Amino acid sequence: MEETPFVRIIKIKQYFCVKETNKTITDMKKLILFALLLIGSITTAFAQNPAEIKFSSLTYDFGKFSEKDPVKTCKFTFTNVGEQPLVINQAVASCGCTVPKYTKEPILPGKSGEIEVTYNGAGKALGHFKKSITVRTNGKVEITRLYIEGEMEE
Repeated sequence: MEETPFVRIIKIKQYFCVKETNKTITDMKKLILFALLLIGSITTAFAQNPAEIKFSSLTYDFGKFSEKDPVKTCKFTFTNVGEQPLVINQAVASCGCTVPKYTKEPILPGKSGEIEVTYNGAGKALGHFKKSITVRTNGKVEITRLYIEGEMEE
């Protein structure tokens, strides 16, 4: 019995449909595997407790001081209360009259460090001032703001 063109077309169509279905199943398996790997990676990343910085105080008040002695320095102490080493990436003051110096080495969990802030009021207006220092870390909270304030008198 000879195959008619119609029967040939049906067989070719069935062949490609089966092939396409197998390709779809393979693609689906790849997608499911990728999704499981992604979920596993995210779960692992969140399971680790990052570094965490905790300051003893976020504000320092110099009080009243004379313009004849305009340079004042204070220290902000902090502790890494996280489970990973803490790195201070940057400490930037809101004004050029304020200069922060900070620990550059990683602070191990449970250990402490400090940020020393120097305010130079020479040539600045008398009266109350308030300056901020923005601290950027690799910690759970990436940005912390510290403040210094005081009142410079004659």
